[in-house]
Amino acid sequence: QVQLVESGGGSVQPGGSLRLSCAASGTGFSIANMAWYRQAPGKQRELVASITSGGTPTYVEFVKGRFTISRDNARNTVYLQMNSLKPEDTAVYYCSLRTYSLSRYWGQGTQVTVSS
Repeated sequence: QVQLVESGGGSVQPGGSLRLSCAASGTGFSIANMAWYRQAPGKQRELVASITSGGTPTYVEFVKGRFTISRDNARNTVYLQMNSLKPEDTAVYYCSLRTYSLSRYWGQGTQVTVSS
């Protein structure tokens, strides 16, 4: 069984920054892809960024230039550095990983609120 524990959410003013972390633990798994999703109230969960085991990132258009995803394979940890935050970035952010056996796991979510 794989567990994902997220941290780093909180409240920030527009233009501010936050860094999210997500650590995976468990046995018998090998991580392929790691990603961050978000879900705003009344909206569907959407992909924000993903990163391959080799460290190649992919971003959705609305975060390009503002967010940076990275990972530490030795620690099974993925990060999301969020800069220039906007009120529309307010959401619950979820960490997700996919193993090479094509299983997907989710974290419990961490709230990010951007408001003046």
